[in-house]
Amino acid sequence: MAQSKNYFTQDTEDAIVLYNTSGDDSFRNKIYNARIKYPFFKLTENIIHTYKFYYTEEDSIEDLQHEVTTFLLSKLHLFNPAKGAKAYSYFGTIAKRYLIMTNTKNYKRRIDKTGVSEIEDSVDFSYDIVDQHEEPNNLSDFIDAFVDYATDNIFELFPRDEDAQIADAILELFRKRMSLDILNKKALYIYIREQIDVKTPKITKVANDLYRIFKEGYTAYLEEGYIAFGK
Repeated sequence: MAQSKNYFTQDTEDAIVLYNTSGDDSFRNKIYNARIKYPFFKLTENIIHTYKFYYTEEDSIEDLQHEVTTFLLSKLHLFNPAKGAKAYSYFGTIAKRYLIMTNTKNYKRRIDKTGVSEIEDSVDFSYDIVDQHEEPNNLSDFIDAFVDYATDNIFELFPRDEDAQIADAILELFRKRMSLDILNKKALYIYIREQIDVKTPKITKVANDLYRIFKEGYTAYLEEGYIAFGK
């Protein structure tokens, strides 16, 4: 059967809702294969070529499409139409963020293995990859949200006064990140100890706790497309 050029339709969205509300694995497989798999595959194809996500460990772009489509399937259960998002936008965001992460990782790996002149001559590489994907602004917005969340909930996250003070000193680094000229870990520890007289292991413990919160929140942000801490 020929597929419609409008590959991601209301029927696709209805099928996703039907898939998520069914407890019958056999029925879900039929729904996915008949009404969801192809729209996901085309969605990933369009995103890959629109944003030139050509740095991949896969043997071909089609293999990359299958990889991203499989990832979308693993996130299918997260879609909730009650939140107001359309399935096309929701899964498009997830696919794009997944490709940003993998494309950036693979590009950095290639830089480590390839001469600069060869990279400059590559017709596949877009020099405005970061601006094109708008990731720095998204990351900056996320950092601001993270700092606001941690600051507003600092005594719930760190009930001990000393830990809360350390956390606030670390968060201050995030607040001033655009103006600070601190380039190494040792300098960061010295800066924090200037704010509060504590030993390095205490700073490390609180920093690790903040990093866990940041990582969990940022992972959810990349996968789900919105910022939500403590959910």
